Amino acid sequence: MDILVLGSGMMGRAIAYDLASHSDFDKITIADKNKKTIQDAEGILKNTEIIYDVLDLKKKQKVQECFKKHDIVVSAVPYSFNFFLTNIAIKTGCHFLDLGGNNDIVAKQRNLSDNAMDKNVTIVPDCGLAPGLTSVITKDIVEQLDKIDSVKHRVGGLPQNPKSPFNYQIVFSPNGLINEYVEPAIVLDHGKIIKKKSMTEIEKIRFPRPFNELEAFLTSGGCSTLPYTYKNKIGYLDYKTIRYLGHCEKFKLLLDMGLGSEKPVSDGSKNIIPREFLIDFIMDYIPTTGKDVVLLKTMAGGEKNGKKLDMEYTMIDYYDEKNNMTSMMRTTGFPVSIVAQMIEKQDINHRGVFCCEEIVPCGKFFNELKKRNIIIEKTAKVA
Repeated sequence: MDILVLGSGMMGRAIAYDLASHSDFDKITIADKNKKTIQDAEGILKNTEIIYDVLDLKKKQKVQECFKKHDIVVSAVPYSFNFFLTNIAIKTGCHFLDLGGNNDIVAKQRNLSDNAMDKNVTIVPDCGLAPGLTSVITKDIVEQLDKIDSVKHRVGGLPQNPKSPFNYQIVFSPNGLINEYVEPAIVLDHGKIIKKKSMTEIEKIRFPRPFNELEAFLTSGGCSTLPYTYKNKIGYLDYKTIRYLGHCEKFKLLLDMGLGSEKPVSDGSKNIIPREFLIDFIMDYIPTTGKDVVLLKTMAGGEKNGKKLDMEYTMIDYYDEKNNMTSMMRTTGFPVSIVAQMIEKQDINHRGVFCCEEIVPCGKFFNELKKRNIIIEKTAKVA
């Protein structure tokens, strides 16, 4: 089978690296419209048998011709392309996976499930870190407990050496970051799916040294389809992003001033889009390089065999110095690569549009992460 990775940025490179290191695909191609980005990727992914191609996603006919040459396509491009790409994948009869990032687009993709089934293809949105890895954790909890009172996901990518004022490092698209901060967060609360304002309900959370006390707050996208999938199985479910103390208050001030808006405003001589200004500001004042760490903690409470049980999943994943790869690249890119390989090996053989919690086998998934030294510690104790 042949596989195509769209996008040769940080996440695309991580996906292609993992496919080259672990998969049995006959051919791995990575495509991007930016020749410079492709050259950068080729320099980083040296000593791998990856094919590099130039492809502009705005040229629909070219995209269709490219899809026809592959069995599986993985998207590591901005989420705004995902519905368009899903339609082309179904039309050309190839499986399609993406990193998600927007609840409305995933809902539109889900509406294409019958079409995908008719074409005998599998479409899996939201295959990254959160949602993606956290979705499989939720599935694992549901499979182990008889009754689930609550599931609380706490995830964040952080610099190992934070610098003021934001104590943050750009580890993925700044537009995606703003999107998580401005769009509403979805919460499942005892049968009701509620939208709440992001960057609210700040809480303290602790990790081992050197991190100690951190903060977590509601953000958009992390729950994705989980509240809908488990509406009748989980009492309460939410997702919060982890940051160093004080980050939320400082960044939220910029958004409260309207700098996250995509609505043009005039300065008297020309129109300015506030979000574009904010992105430029972010890229100037927030580091984009450096050693990072991804922290994850999922806490669940419920019952097993009539006994109250508390479960906790913890992951601390560091920058890979040997391969010069950020932890965010590893923990976002490797999960989607693993799911693609499961489709290739027919560990996943469902046809239609599904999210990870519906079709990914938990045990095999966690074992594959372990092979890549992404370790999730799981504990369970009587409450």
